[in-house]
Amino acid sequence: MLLNYDPFDTFRALERLTGTARQQAASGMPMDVYRAGDHFVASFDLPGVDPGSIDVAVEGNALTVTAARTAPSSDGDYLVAERPRGRYSRQLMLGRDLDTDRLHASYTDGVLTLTIPVAEKAKPRRIEIQHTGGTTSIEGAPSEAEHAEHQKEAPAS
Repeated sequence: MLLNYDPFDTFRALERLTGTARQQAASGMPMDVYRAGDHFVASFDLPGVDPGSIDVAVEGNALTVTAARTAPSSDGDYLVAERPRGRYSRQLMLGRDLDTDRLHASYTDGVLTLTIPVAEKAKPRRIEIQHTGGTTSIEGAPSEAEHAEHQKEAPAS
């Protein structure tokens, strides 16, 4: 059976099994992933993060994003402190059909956007069919006469 391959499917299945989707979002690094033509785009919400603390690394088929959000200096005591602080990390397992050598990262208005192109070898392509005009036999396949004889012997159902 052939299936439409999604390089992020393993990641989504793992999140569903472990229930970490809500944990990850609550941890300070929620993300969206979508396909735009021949590219996959992953956007991470990182408001208030120092751009110098963001690190994107690819090792094998693992993409890791880390970032740090520090607490602003305050002369007083906090009455409410709901914004997450500290170092955050998120790891995605990528399919082999993505070209991580051409990954592009940008950070604008608190959103880290990674654009990962699909590798050329994985893109859909047309296969030319050559026509020789004659019949082609496959070694080990029954001849037309043998096939007709087998059809006569087969019981009707």
